[in-house]
Amino acid sequence: MVTFRQTRRISVAVAVVAAISMVGCSGMMMKSNSAEFSASLTGAAEVPPVAGTGTGALTASLNKDTSELSWKITYSGLTGPATAAHFHGPALAGANAGVVLGFDSAASPIEGKATLTAAQVADLIAGKWYVNVHTASNKGGEIRGQVVAK
Repeated sequence: MVTFRQTRRISVAVAVVAAISMVGCSGMMMKSNSAEFSASLTGAAEVPPVAGTGTGALTASLNKDTSELSWKITYSGLTGPATAAHFHGPALAGANAGVVLGFDSAASPIEGKATLTAAQVADLIAGKWYVNVHTASNKGGEIRGQVVAK
């Protein structure tokens, strides 16, 4: 025969297991559906390479539910003011491609958001986008960085 004390121990054990399961499940449900990206911009990454002291960095986040990409790009050490800056693609490192997404301003820091198409999301996640900052001295681009998932 099962005593009251044994029944109580079993009830407490079941409650503890249930609580642990609920915490684990709620953690999975709250998991963010975003992807983080970064890029280091240098003249050496340009195609063809550009000698210079310019450097930069990109941090970006993609909301996979809405396809909204948000970004921030900072740079310094260019030969002059930036005349343009863009996301380019699809292209892997070492190859050039057309502009995929332009920015309202090329002044550092460059911040913005845009909703991407399904094809753009696929190329971005596949590492086929890069950031390019152009100057008057380097019309094809002075610094460039391949966008990679963190």
